[in-house]
Amino acid sequence: MSDWPEARSDDNRGSRYGRGSASAQPESARVMRQVRRGPAAPPGQGGYGPGPASPPYAGGVPQQPSYVNGGDDSAYGNGYDSGYNTGQVYGGDGAGGPGGPGGGRGPRPAPNWRRRIKWTAITVTTLLVVTTVATYFWADSKLNREVDLSKVIDRPETGEGTNYLIVGSDSRAGMSSEEKKKLHTGSAEGKRTDSMMILHTGGNGDTLISLPRDSDVEIPTFVGSESGKTYKGTGRHVKLNAAYAEDGPELLVRTVEFNTGLHIDHYVEIGFAGFANIVDAVGGVEIDIPKGGMKDTKSGADFAAGKQTLNGEQALAFVRTRYALAGSDLDRTKNQQKFLNALANQVATPGTILNPFKLYPTMGAGLDSLIVDKDMGLYDLGKMFWAMKGVNGGDGTSMNMPISGSTGGNLVWDKAKVKTLVDELKNDEKVTVK
Repeated sequence: MSDWPEARSDDNRGSRYGRGSASAQPESARVMRQVRRGPAAPPGQGGYGPGPASPPYAGGVPQQPSYVNGGDDSAYGNGYDSGYNTGQVYGGDGAGGPGGPGGGRGPRPAPNWRRRIKWTAITVTTLLVVTTVATYFWADSKLNREVDLSKVIDRPETGEGTNYLIVGSDSRAGMSSEEKKKLHTGSAEGKRTDSMMILHTGGNGDTLISLPRDSDVEIPTFVGSESGKTYKGTGRHVKLNAAYAEDGPELLVRTVEFNTGLHIDHYVEIGFAGFANIVDAVGGVEIDIPKGGMKDTKSGADFAAGKQTLNGEQALAFVRTRYALAGSDLDRTKNQQKFLNALANQVATPGTILNPFKLYPTMGAGLDSLIVDKDMGLYDLGKMFWAMKGVNGGDGTSMNMPISGSTGGNLVWDKAKVKTLVDELKNDEKVTVK
């Protein structure tokens, strides 16, 4: 089937085909040469134009020009290049033409890794900035700024560093009957302070001072936080937590400032439920229970000695226990400091900070349950948190307010030591009082 028909065989074409033929038969497409572009061939050198007849060829068939590499230079000088061999008919070079290695396209350029890395870095940085800004505004919107320290009168002068009054209240707001029973909080109405601490941050180490709830203090003249009425001081002495129960955070701040002479810059309060939720959000806190264990039916504490991880319910029982402790409220304040330090160290770990599934629930649980003063910002809160984390290490100091004795069940502060302590805090000096 691949043989040419006899009438079209190269050997039988005869003189009907080829250059200068007078036959009416058209030249076969197989042997039709391309039309030459450019000037005509000189007379006598081709089959076109006037001139003597072309010399005869053997076999009656003129020699056909070769189309390999664009033409036959021997027959046509420079020859005609159809472009099919180089791909130029498509406007490209040989590599890009049909059948070329490029398949109609040029070679693919090597990837610009420097450019890719640059844009990846820009994209990641942009996402981090957007996420950080969004988180800041989200967290800031969750702060409950309810305490107005501008209502506090006759305040001491501001000293060096920053002083936070940190209060743990026994508020049961928002708790169901089941939760109150589970957390052993009881069902007392209103709220009282279960723990109070002053945290001083400065350039000479941070200091955390617990104020026993049974501390004997004088209620000074104050302005009611709700009524706006002025209540004159009568020299009345009460336990420190009674000041909070009488007129809330503003009177508590006024009482602490009056009895210490130390200016309080910020106020932070957290209730029972909020405290337990924060502990659960971080997955519990590891505490080393001292030899002999701890058991208190009133708080619900029931712990064996040794290291163990406490959940929210157990943590609340641990920091509230005092009847099972030899030093009662003084030992309880030590446990509270110990636990807050452990909690801060638990939160400030890569496993919490770099894990959004743990970080956001922790922040949400804490911010939802915190009550702060109107001038408190996230920066101040973060500064307080980091100071709490490192207060027991390096230059930090953790202590109780110095006590000289008791009267009528109230703990009496050592006035000389308290004055020295307050002076050192005001001047942001290294604390020497023990």
